Amino acid sequence: MEKNNTNHSEHMSDIQAVVMRRVHTIHAIRPLVSSTMLAALLSLGSLYMVGREVWVAKVFVNMPNPLHVASTLRFFEAAFFNTTTVVQVLCIVVAFSVVWILRDLVRVLRLPELRIA
Repeated sequence: MEKNNTNHSEHMSDIQAVVMRRVHTIHAIRPLVSSTMLAALLSLGSLYMVGREVWVAKVFVNMPNPLHVASTLRFFEAAFFNTTTVVQVLCIVVAFSVVWILRDLVRVLRLPELRIA
């Protein structure tokens, strides 16, 4: 009878080990597939593609002084409307991704259980 009981506990131990291994794997992978991480990857990928489509160094050379906000906004507006559709779409994707990341950041900072007393 004891042999059967020992066999049963070993079997349960094996099952627990498998389940816990899966739990640890999911716990390790979860941050990598969060919406924030996906938005960051989408934003970085879109920025990379913009860099391949546009000569970014020339944009910064032609840009007016950033302290003149109105001139800088007009410059980027003209640059956006006078570029290819691919670059426009990629810029919109970057903007939405950044807004998504900021939304998640605000949400995390507002959770009381994450604040350190």
